[in-house]
Amino acid sequence: MPMKILMILALLAILGALAAAGLFMLKRGSRQGHMARALGLRVALSIALFLFVLLSYWMGWIKPSGIPVGQ
Repeated sequence: MPMKILMILALLAILGALAAAGLFMLKRGSRQGHMARALGLRVALSIALFLFVLLSYWMGWIKPSGIPVGQ
């Protein structure tokens, strides 16, 4: 259960960075550096979440729970 909460929080942080970049893009007087920094943060968070999921699977903290074969 704590792993699900951690992953959901990471996804919300990624969406927040994407929303911030969108707001910076729409803002007329904003410098481009703010938008680029927000998009860079989103990419970094996405890569970190992907690597964390791989590490969690490798360490056995999470397990796949797909549909069993033959059903």
